[in-house]
Amino acid sequence: DEGTEMTIATGMLAEEALLHAVQRARDLGQRIVMTNGCFDILHAGHVSYLEQAKQQGDRLVVAVNDDDSVRRLKGEPRPINVVDDRMTVLAALRSVDWVVPFSEDTPERLICRLLPDVLVKGGDYKVEQIAGHQCVQANGGDVVIIDFKNGCSTSKIITSIIDSH
Repeated sequence: DEGTEMTIATGMLAEEALLHAVQRARDLGQRIVMTNGCFDILHAGHVSYLEQAKQQGDRLVVAVNDDDSVRRLKGEPRPINVVDDRMTVLAALRSVDWVVPFSEDTPERLICRLLPDVLVKGGDYKVEQIAGHQCVQANGGDVVIIDFKNGCSTSKIITSIIDSH
């Protein structure tokens, strides 16, 4: 019933609180979808991607690389926006239920703890390249790859800003 629904915390959560909220949603029979990324400068491609991810189930978890993790992945001077700011923007999207940070290079540990019903990744990956795919599939879950919207990229936005100044 709706009263129970309202008692599940949403938004930016620490890992343990997220696991608790996910379990409560599962108890209501809801399908949990999970994706991850840096989401440094949010753009239309991200929004479209997250909306498509949400369509794979009832609740969407977005795991966000913390600042050190982004730096290791993308190099200096990234990230442009600190993790709390990136998470705040993501949490405001209607498609996103939960946002959680992670500090490792990949979210595999978190994915294997959470065991989403659907793990979603954007871009031209093969399933076996996606961190956490083994845990999800072994638990009976699905791994779904969604094409990115052409022409949208944080790197292109940064380059455009630099070039115009």
